[in-house]
Amino acid sequence: MVSITATQKIGVGLTGFGLFFLLFGVLLYFDSVLLAFGNVLFLAGLAFIIDPRRTAGFFFQRQKLRGSTFFLGGVALVLFRWPIIGMAVESYGFVLLFRSFFPVAFGFILSLVNIPYLNVGNSSSMV
Repeated sequence: MVSITATQKIGVGLTGFGLFFLLFGVLLYFDSVLLAFGNVLFLAGLAFIIDPRRTAGFFFQRQKLRGSTFFLGGVALVLFRWPIIGMAVESYGFVLLFRSFFPVAFGFILSLVNIPYLNVGNSSSMV
């Protein structure tokens, strides 16, 4: 079993609050203050979860530099009160950064939930 340190628990809380404020900021018609607060909390939580040195190593890998530029540039645009353009740029950077992670996440989600029409490998479950 994986042990979670107290610092990582704080990071999970910060990341959760960051995602909450990001969602709430989008629901309130791209409120720039809520989006900026959510971005800061999300990035701080990420740094607490996986250590600041590893976080910097993740964002500044050579193959992920373009995605990091768009993501962090979008965060900067939101902080400079351009919320709609900033969130669009940030979303594009997020997709570029985590593009290799999406198939793993979808495979894990599909293994948890048995949906017959999405389960392509097992054709006997479709009636």
